[in-house]
Amino acid sequence: MTAERAPEPRPTGPQPHSGRRGSRATDVHDLVGRARGGDQRAVARLISLVEDGSGQLRTIMQAVAPLAGRARVLGLTGAPGVGKSTTTSALVRAYRHRGSRVGVLAVDPSSPFTGGALLGDRVRMQAHATDRDVFIRSMATRGHLGGLASATPQVLRVLDAAGYDVIMIETVGVGQAEVEVASLADTTMVLVAPGMGDAIQAAKAGVLEVGDVFVVNKADRDGAQQAVRDLRNMIALADRHEGGWAPPIVSTVAVRDEGIEELAGRLDAHAAWLDSSGELVRRRRARAAGEVADIALEQLRARIGALPGDGRLSQLAAKVVGGEMDPYTAADRLLDSVRPGVAAERVAPGPG
Repeated sequence: MTAERAPEPRPTGPQPHSGRRGSRATDVHDLVGRARGGDQRAVARLISLVEDGSGQLRTIMQAVAPLAGRARVLGLTGAPGVGKSTTTSALVRAYRHRGSRVGVLAVDPSSPFTGGALLGDRVRMQAHATDRDVFIRSMATRGHLGGLASATPQVLRVLDAAGYDVIMIETVGVGQAEVEVASLADTTMVLVAPGMGDAIQAAKAGVLEVGDVFVVNKADRDGAQQAVRDLRNMIALADRHEGGWAPPIVSTVAVRDEGIEELAGRLDAHAAWLDSSGELVRRRRARAAGEVADIALEQLRARIGALPGDGRLSQLAAKVVGGEMDPYTAADRLLDSVRPGVAAERVAPGPG
């Protein structure tokens, strides 16, 4: 079990207003303290604030930053129908038998009408619904490519700070772009099923390069051994440096918990290798770098969108179309307009 830390001291000054519907600001530090004490409603509230892009998002991230960094993050990816949710549920049981607290983020496709999740992983994992040490959340992609919701990195940090020992991310299973899960997980599992051509699809999608553990689920079906052989042959062709991790292949029948203990053991072995090789630190630094870059780009887009209504972007676009300016120069001019202290005249209409 992860050791509990005492909640950070609560500030005595006024908290920023959330800016939503005129409601009073939520006491973020109180929520964080309750979340660390096992209050699932507090965890859910923090995640909702993150997903909604609340005006208190910065305060939440500042509160949880010193408390995070201890949880193991496992990613599950694979085509629809291979049994990701069933495997996730089986792994939750295995980790709970060890006494670990488990968080699950099940990232679902978005409804085109409501923007909410279409599937309902909390319904599919009802066996854990009454366990106070298991938190399951369905998140909508809301049009975000890559099989993950854009708020996933921040939600991971909330669950980590709340004291969950293992956090699993189950992706939507949308195909080649789904390899994004590897950028957020310490260990990435790639699931395939016999008879679906998943091994070939895995090679096309590039997941052979990002998979740390491969799982042939529904191994009681015909063709399971062929799927194992296909994966083994493809993994053998990968270029791996000496001392690198050799991804194992585990056969499971998750609906009956067959092979799950072996899978958990392989995940433990990978965790040990990450620690001993220094790869865990490298991956987490790369994850943080990507998160920081994404936030910076989002803020830059917001600033560009908030430029005075003088049509600067349209004017620059017209110059590019008219051959008066190349797109790189136009981009430089647009960036100049959002840099502090740069005169607006630099992007005023004029010769390219």
